[in-house]
Amino acid sequence: MNFQIKALPETEFVDLFGLTDAELAERQACRQVVTAKPGTPCRVSMADAEVGETVILLNYMHQPAKSPYQSTHAIFVREYAKQAEIAINEVPEVIRSRMISIRLFDGNHMMVGADVVPGDMLSSVISKAFDKPEIGYIHLHNAKPGCFAASVHRVD
Repeated sequence: MNFQIKALPETEFVDLFGLTDAELAERQACRQVVTAKPGTPCRVSMADAEVGETVILLNYMHQPAKSPYQSTHAIFVREYAKQAEIAINEVPEVIRSRMISIRLFDGNHMMVGADVVPGDMLSSVISKAFDKPEIGYIHLHNAKPGCFAASVHRVD
């Protein structure tokens, strides 16, 4: 079954970089300068930030659905990040290179399955999951540390 991984929209984060550190702190966010690569995966560009780049670390509501699984988690966004255009059935290197926690949700936003898989095996795991009609969408998290990575949607 075909799928597409979705990057977060850059428009949601552009204004953050104009805020002061105090204003970011009021939003439970902070500015950081990247000191190592890999290690700071941007959820807009879907690439690891380069050493010396500025990122914002913030809490993001990645599961806004009204269900027991409604959830927020930490993400990084690179300054001047451009939204990644991810092809159908493509798994970006930033995900492929990590251990990934996969969470399967039905149309009622209830988790109906989960697993932890190496990112380089993710493509086949996602395709098989979407073979089941009850799977509405998938969320991916880095297993170590467990930041939200991306949402995945069936493509017909």
